[in-house]
Amino acid sequence: MKKILLSAFLMLLFNSSAISQDTITAEDYKQATQFLYFNTYSLVDRANVRPVWLEDGRFWYRVNTPEGAEYVLVDPKTGKKETARSKEELIPKEENETQDISRNEVLSPDGNKVVYIKDWNLWLRNLETGEEKQLTTDGEENFGYATDNAGWRKSDRPIVLWSPDSKKVATYKQDQRHISDMYLVETKVGAPNLQQWKYPLPEDEKVIQIQRVIVEVDTPRVVELQVAPDPRRGTLCDDISCSGAFDDNYWNEDATALAFVSTSRDHKEAKLRIANAETGEVREVFNEVVKTQFESGQGSINWKYLPNSKEIIWYSERDGWGHLYLYDLTSGKLKHQITKGDFVVTELLHVDEKNRELYFMANGREEGRDPYFSHLYKIGFNGKSLKLLTPENANHNIYFSSDHKFFVDSYSTPTTPPVAVLRNTNGKEIAVLERGDISRLKARGWKAPQPITVKSADGQWDLHGLMFTPTHLDENKKYPVVNYVYPGPQGGSVGSRNFSAARSDHQALAELGFIVILIDGSCNPGRSKAFHDACYGDISGNTLEDQKAGIRQLTEKYPYIDAEKVGIWGHSGGGFAAAAALFRHPDFYSVGIAESGNHDNRNYEDDWGERYIGLMTMGQDGVDSYTKQANQMYAENLEGKLLLAHGGLDDNVPPYNTYLVVDALIKANKDFDLIIFPNARHGFGKDSYYMMRRRWDYFVEHLLGATPPKNFEIEPVK
Repeated sequence: MKKILLSAFLMLLFNSSAISQDTITAEDYKQATQFLYFNTYSLVDRANVRPVWLEDGRFWYRVNTPEGAEYVLVDPKTGKKETARSKEELIPKEENETQDISRNEVLSPDGNKVVYIKDWNLWLRNLETGEEKQLTTDGEENFGYATDNAGWRKSDRPIVLWSPDSKKVATYKQDQRHISDMYLVETKVGAPNLQQWKYPLPEDEKVIQIQRVIVEVDTPRVVELQVAPDPRRGTLCDDISCSGAFDDNYWNEDATALAFVSTSRDHKEAKLRIANAETGEVREVFNEVVKTQFESGQGSINWKYLPNSKEIIWYSERDGWGHLYLYDLTSGKLKHQITKGDFVVTELLHVDEKNRELYFMANGREEGRDPYFSHLYKIGFNGKSLKLLTPENANHNIYFSSDHKFFVDSYSTPTTPPVAVLRNTNGKEIAVLERGDISRLKARGWKAPQPITVKSADGQWDLHGLMFTPTHLDENKKYPVVNYVYPGPQGGSVGSRNFSAARSDHQALAELGFIVILIDGSCNPGRSKAFHDACYGDISGNTLEDQKAGIRQLTEKYPYIDAEKVGIWGHSGGGFAAAAALFRHPDFYSVGIAESGNHDNRNYEDDWGERYIGLMTMGQDGVDSYTKQANQMYAENLEGKLLLAHGGLDDNVPPYNTYLVVDALIKANKDFDLIIFPNARHGFGKDSYYMMRRRWDYFVEHLLGATPPKNFEIEPVK
């Protein structure tokens, strides 16, 4: 009996000790905040060189040092540097005339005039005289000139492309009269404020249409291009103005012709066309049709109009990889493929027409490296003399001089700080400008994330990612997993391969006792066409099988990973994936946080879903192709703990996406948690640190099994 009592006492003592250890304190949270961006970015010295090129060919940049900011002036011909503690000491004040231009005006190339929108029409203001002139007269509500609205993104800035001689603008008359309306209501005391605008949905019979025009500005005249209206689509991203300008349009030098690409609603067809700027006559040069979606690159539009040589440089993934092709502009016939191989051209940075050379960024050509590392190459128009200009095993960021004789190359990896070098266009190193110094960062206890490589769920591809572990990692313990996910398909979980002192709150969360895992699964861009299209048509399970397979593989390699306790979180598309993980994989994921999720793409803007899923079609069972992918259809499967969060004024992914899931969970009699930020947009704005703290609390309580500190406040350094 005494032995039984002693055993019971010892067990009680042990359990009491365990309970005391299962409390995460405010000091623990405070320590975790030391790994957030606002506490780490200023501890990285001599990094992030961003050159500003001057008219005389020199350039200057600013770097951080332990003593404060340092300004550096460089002569690229010699590599000689001059330094100072202020820009004024180093660089004479530029005598540029101050122009009073608003953010909703677009400046002409000669710097003398701007165009803007007023009452659905396009107007011009002469900066020298102040004179204002109406350029169009027939614009009307929701059928106006140069208006910028893709539903998920909108502005009052006109979408135009000025001609080189500043006498014309290429733009459109945008018809959105037939499009669905979106409504959001601001929360306030008294009568609510209604926000209403046109927001196209997949259910709309027609999407936003653009009637292409050229507007002459000296003596106002509108030249309508003789072509049927196009859907508001682009070759690079969702719509024709993702760069803030009129994408997929190029003038020739004397502004007599305009080259443009018309993209179909489903992104499966791209037509290259040339318009006569005087008459509006349009000639179709060629078109490309694909089975899934057509893209012109990653990060920039990579087709180029070369009227002097009567050629077109075209971008295509027709051989399974993103490459450059040379076409005859007159006949529309292919001359030859310029780049070839199992790698991806991402950005065409410069076309040297005189020497017939191309300078471009590409991923995946150098064996044994992270396939997302980007390098600079040059190649002849004839497809010969391919040369790697940035050989280091890292991710490279390129800044060309205005005459394209020199460039600054700032290269780094997620684990090593940037090195900035000056090179000429043959790749010869002229000078090492800076070497990033993270000694002060390391002195604070910082450690780099660990690059990881795993196999995809089907065993077909190597997947790459990052793993964050506590700085006090004890390899004899077991740590629950937090899987951060962003499924794309237009981006990935890891994001940039550049060095960063902090990536979101991943290291901060790891400090609280988790292994945080990020894996770029199949369907992400930047690799082969097959890799990117792996989930085309059905994104409901996008990347989740890859995430599970990767975590299991890492568990075999690192025994301190507890694959029996796995949580997941994500924002936007990641919010969709996090909820889908709890609904569709309850045997693997037990805790999830879904922020701002586009849970039902019937309730999200038309173009994103139509680009990656295709147009909505009706099955023989009478159910459309989008319904089967909606998260609320599987809400009844919830077994674990789920926190949903959304901004009440989210004009990108409207909050009704989350409300549909909430309604389904209630009807299924499921317990869940919900946070609404009444007046927040898609990213939560000033409420984002509150959401971060609640995210920590949720994983600490439900995944770690501990008690978080009450009402801890994350206070960013101002």
